[in-house]
Order: sequence, then C-alpha cells, then structure tokens
Amino acid sequence: ISALTTNVSHFFREKQHFHMLRDEIAASRLSACSGQEIRIWSAGCSNGQEAYSIAMTVLESVAEAGVTNLRILATDIDPEVVRFARKATFPDRLMNGVSDGLRQKYFSRTTDQNGEAVYTAKPELRKLIKFNTLNLLSEWPMKRKFDVVFCRNVVIYFDLKTQTDLWSRYRKILKPNGILFLGHSERIADPSVFGFDCTGPTTYRRRA
Repeated sequence: ISALTTNVSHFFREKQHFHMLRDEIAASRLSACSGQEIRIWSAGCSNGQEAYSIAMTVLESVAEAGVTNLRILATDIDPEVVRFARKATFPDRLMNGVSDGLRQKYFSRTTDQNGEAVYTAKPELRKLIKFNTLNLLSEWPMKRKFDVVFCRNVVIYFDLKTQTDLWSRYRKILKPNGILFLGHSERIADPSVFGFDCTGPTTYRRRA
C-alpha cells in the first residue's frame, strides 16, 4: 500500500478551503456554534499536515466564537503515514505554509541528530485529532455525522463509478448544510443529483 500511494501534502494546501472553514465558524453556521460538537473528517489525510491545518484553523477561529467542542477524524489507507501523523513531528522542510506565529503557538521546536530543526505539535493540538487507517472503498465505521469533510486529491485516482458512489456516501455522512471540500482538479459533475450545491471552488454544501 505504501508503495502505491502518493502521500503528497503540505500545510494549508489550497488555502481558500481553510478561509471558508474560518468564515463558517465566524458566521456560526457549524453545529458547535450553537453548543454542539464540531466534527470534521480529513479523508485521505496523508502525513497529517491537512488535519493539523484544520485544527489550527478552528482553534484560531473558535477563540472568538466561544466554541470549545471540536473533534477531528483523520484517516488514510497507508498505515505508514498514519503512524507518522500520530507522532506529530515534522522536519523544517515539511513546515512550509505554517507562519512563525503559528509555529510558536502550536509547535515545540527541537533539532534532530543531523542538526535540522524539527517541530512537534503541542498537546492542545494533538488531542483534537484521532488518526486511523481506513480504506475509503470499504465500510465506514463512523456512526455520527460530520459538519465538514475534506477529501482532497483522492478521488482523482478513482474511476467514474467509484467517484459517483462516494458522492452519495459523503452526502449521507454529512449533516444538513455540511461542507465537502475536494481537491483543485476534482469536481462533482452534477452536484444537484447527489444533493449538493456548489458554493465555491471545489466546495460543495449538502442540501438540507
């Protein structure tokens, strides 16, 4: 599996999605803004940079919104990258996209045996995320619905039938008005057929 997967990622990739996530919280359109838990799924999380970017975005936003109840599920088919993500330690070369302010606030800096700077996510960031291995084409064990699903640069590797099946499954796992983020080269050809409205670049909202 590790040999066949690309595992390409970086922090705050496709920034417009994180801006929209921030705006959703500011506008109180997510569940926890009314006292419930925000649930976000990073499907195809690779080495964890996407999940930690989500966590930082929400933490920076909820301080003003007064939201404290957040859970992030991050899954990938590759057990090697899931283990890497759980360690939450990134060499400096993988920290592109994280501002100096966010590094100081959410990471502890040390050096490795070669003298290269490495950054380890602090406990307040790590505790928000649960990493698991999961094949998107198998059964999904999650019982509760999500406010937001990130599934970016994953379905491009699937055939049309598989993609079509996934759109329906994502609709079922999302709460009404929940958001699905896809990668920059991925599209739902006719979102209304699957119960979605396109609300921005590669951004789809589940119809109530």
